[in-house]
Amino acid sequence: MRSYELREKYLSFFREKGHAVIPSASVIPENDPTVLFTTAGMHPLVPYLLGASHPEGKRLTNVQKCIRTGDIDEVGDATHCTFFEMLGNWSLGDYFKKEAIQWSWEFLTSEKWLNIPREKLYVTVFAGDEDAPRDMESFNLWVSMGVPEDHIFFLPKENNWWGPAGQTGPCGPDTEMFIDTGKPKCGPDCSPACNCGKYVEIWNDVFMEYNKTHDGRYEPLSQKNVDTGMGLDRTIAILQGVESVYDTDLYKGIMDRIAQLAEKEYGQDPETTRAYRIVADHIRTSTFILGDEKGVTPSNVDQGYVLRRLIRRAVRYGLQIGIPEGSTPRIAEAVIDQYGSVYPELVKNRQFIMNELSLEEEKFQRTIKQGLKEFDKLISRLGADTKTIAGHDAFRLYDTFGFPIEFTQELAEEKGFKVDIEGFKESFRRHQEISQAGASQRFKGGLADHTEETARLHTATHLLHAALRKVLGDEVAQKGSNITAERLRFDFSFSRKMTPEEIEQVERLVNEAIDKDYEVVCEEMSLEDARNSGAIGLFESKYGSRVKVYTIGDFSKELCGGPHATRTGELGRFRIVKEESSSAGVRRIRAVLEH
Repeated sequence: MRSYELREKYLSFFREKGHAVIPSASVIPENDPTVLFTTAGMHPLVPYLLGASHPEGKRLTNVQKCIRTGDIDEVGDATHCTFFEMLGNWSLGDYFKKEAIQWSWEFLTSEKWLNIPREKLYVTVFAGDEDAPRDMESFNLWVSMGVPEDHIFFLPKENNWWGPAGQTGPCGPDTEMFIDTGKPKCGPDCSPACNCGKYVEIWNDVFMEYNKTHDGRYEPLSQKNVDTGMGLDRTIAILQGVESVYDTDLYKGIMDRIAQLAEKEYGQDPETTRAYRIVADHIRTSTFILGDEKGVTPSNVDQGYVLRRLIRRAVRYGLQIGIPEGSTPRIAEAVIDQYGSVYPELVKNRQFIMNELSLEEEKFQRTIKQGLKEFDKLISRLGADTKTIAGHDAFRLYDTFGFPIEFTQELAEEKGFKVDIEGFKESFRRHQEISQAGASQRFKGGLADHTEETARLHTATHLLHAALRKVLGDEVAQKGSNITAERLRFDFSFSRKMTPEEIEQVERLVNEAIDKDYEVVCEEMSLEDARNSGAIGLFESKYGSRVKVYTIGDFSKELCGGPHATRTGELGRFRIVKEESSSAGVRRIRAVLEH
């Protein structure tokens, strides 16, 4: 089975079960303050999992673009990828465990669909703890379908509990499906919880029954949901009978391009194989980030920092296998050729992707040269009796000059030195702790939560957007927002600093709209009707065929999906705190509501 067939089969199966097919959302999340990337299909659906009605109904399915960077050091083995596609289906307060489990089993085992031998399938269910009881309902459902009890494992929360995707939000127990690879058991207690490779997870049914609060409590949700996910990469590897995801048709064109550039055959030895996979994975992920509608570019913060790290890591491993300088755009071309028919934004943004990869690779080549100079300075400072480079010095080369630790080790070995790797790791660990502490104080996009205060500020962004367009012109377009219960941050396209008079005029228009106590009206309509009605918004793939349009009097009309106030009179006094530059051609306003 080819990868495109698996996508089509999955969507067709759930369309037959009454699910609306919705498009993949951006890889940059809008409504989750605690993650940099969309790591699961549920992220764009959080408002609906919490009870808001979705324009397409209560049964949804799609193929979602996902990025997970927590296991970046594991990339290069048989299963780990930073970018992957997640096949998912959701019930928003409709069906629950019975249908989800029965349909999972049907799709996996029936001859019409995947036709996986039943004896190869194993499942896990939640064992229970002080937060939630043992999931006997799922266990009994699996048994009723003929799954032997010795193919069912009860596992704790670390294995069989999903979510929330960030620090708070919808979550619950899950039941997971695994393929027995035929490898021998690693011991008498071998189970799907092991990392021995005998069992490979392919599907996860999450039963969202709880909402995790800021203080760590698990409160029952008023609406019980089902959130399921099947990793396309891993599943197609199993169906195609290959040993790794990098041997599937998803990667063939990319691997062929790398081999062409490196003039070295893939799979020659473990080290070469790992380098090939890292280059392929990281350029694939970078291509999807650059090709996204949000327009992320390499930088030293947030998503841009991850993107920079991926590109530079790909260049570094490319050097190991002999890939010439300036080759990243050519590898990205193979990615676009592979995925362009499924994700047309890659084709649309092809030139932007190429340009950014070239620029970042050039910067990294200069970084390497600067790092070599600093390394030589470091060696010259060490005394004749010192044959070890201290961990903090190696980390300084890495952190300040972007010089990879592997380069430091290789050069040190050539000159008869050793590197204190444990000291380097300790310095790196301290750096991560400081960075994470700072990140926890910084919101990365969208809505911090769904409280009334945040909903009021979210509504205020609609008024602000409309007021900016009235004062500065219709070329103003939203480029991002960052909303907590205390304040809003709004990014918009504009080429110059606003004058004090313009800021005062925008503030006055927003407050006049608040004083008029407009009703905030939500209507569901087709995307075409929304466009024709004059609603503003990104009419891109992030929306399905039906959308929500929020109208505020004759002042504002926007496509949106988040929580809002009922009337503008609830908002209080709007005050702009600061207007500043965000990036080239983008301005940023920070504002508050005062009561």
